[in-house]
Amino acid sequence: MSKIWVLGAGQLGAMLKQAANPLGLDVEAVDIESQAQLNLAADDIVTAEREEWPSTPATNQLATHANFVNLQTFPQLADRLTQKQLLDKLELATAPWFPVTEETSAEQLHQDLGERVLLKQRRGGYDGKGQHWLKSSQPSPVPSDWKGCAIAEQGIKFDEEVSLVGVRGKSGETFFYPLTLNLHIDGILYASIAPLKRLVELQAKAEGMLAKLMNDLDYVGVMAMECFRVGDQLMINELAPRVHNSGHWTQAGASTDQFENHMRAVAGLPLAQAQIKNQSMMVNLIGVPVNYNWLAISGLELYWYKKEVRVGRKVGHLNFCSGDNTALIKALTELEDLPAPYDQALAWLTEHLSK
Repeated sequence: MSKIWVLGAGQLGAMLKQAANPLGLDVEAVDIESQAQLNLAADDIVTAEREEWPSTPATNQLATHANFVNLQTFPQLADRLTQKQLLDKLELATAPWFPVTEETSAEQLHQDLGERVLLKQRRGGYDGKGQHWLKSSQPSPVPSDWKGCAIAEQGIKFDEEVSLVGVRGKSGETFFYPLTLNLHIDGILYASIAPLKRLVELQAKAEGMLAKLMNDLDYVGVMAMECFRVGDQLMINELAPRVHNSGHWTQAGASTDQFENHMRAVAGLPLAQAQIKNQSMMVNLIGVPVNYNWLAISGLELYWYKKEVRVGRKVGHLNFCSGDNTALIKALTELEDLPAPYDQALAWLTEHLSK
C-alpha cells in the first residue's frame, strides 16, 4: 500500500492518522510551516486536512504531486465566490448573494438583499471571523478594504443549523452519516447532536444535495455540507472538502468514523457503510484547560489536541454515546463547572435530548 501524506498536522491530521492505524496504512501528517524536503514516492497519495496552506518547501512538494486527491476542488471551495457560483450552477439552494465589488454600496445591498446583509471575506474567516453585518436599522457603509475580496449574503432567519457529512469513493460509491444538529455561539461550533428522529425526513433531501456536489466535482473522500433549516427546506451555508468538526461525534457513535472512511476513500479501499450505535453528542472544548476529572464521567470520551489554550481556540472535544438519554443528561450535569457560554451549550443539548 502506498504511503499517504496529509497536508496539515493539526488535530484533524492527527485524527486521520489515528484512524488509519488499524487499517495498516502508512500515514504522515506534515506541518504547513515545514521547510523540510519530503521523501515522496511517485505512487504515494496526498490528502489535506484544510482548504488553504502557505507556500513552503514541504507544501509545494505535496501540492504538485500527481496523486494529490481533490487538488482542484480545494481552491474552488476555499473561495466563497467560486463556491457560491458552483451552488448556483448546480441549482442548489443557498442564501441570495452578490459579489462585493469596488462599486458595491450598502444602499444597493439592502435594496437587493433586505434589511440584514452579511459580508463574508472570500477566503478564510472560519469560526465567526471574517464576517461583517450591515443592518439598515443602523446604517453603515461597506468597509473599503472589503471591496473586491468579499461576498454579501442575505441574512437568513433560519430555524436551526444542521450539517451532513458524506464520503465518496473512487468508483463513485457514497455513504452518508445522519444529519447532525449544531449549536454555534458567536460563529463557533460548541455542540452537536445526532441522530435526531425529527431530522430523518430531511435526510434523503440532504443526501441528494451533497451527492450532486460530490459527483459534479468527481470528489473522493469526506465532505461536509453545513445548512440552514428553514421549515422543511435546506439552504447550504458552507462546504468543507475535508473531515469536519460537526462529524466528530462519529468517533463514538458510528462503527466507522468519518476519519477512517476518508482514509479508506483516498486509499481506494471499500467504504464502510457505518452502523450508527446510539444517540451521540459532542461538546467542543474552546479556550478551556483540560480537566482530567472529566474522565470519571460515565460514557465520556475525551479528545485533547495538546494545543496551547487561548481564548476562542478549539483545544479538544468530548464525545458521548448512549441508548439511555437519562444517562446522557446526567453526564451533562457533571460538566457544569465549565465557564460561560457552556451553560447555553449544555442547556441546548439537554433540551434536544429530552425531545
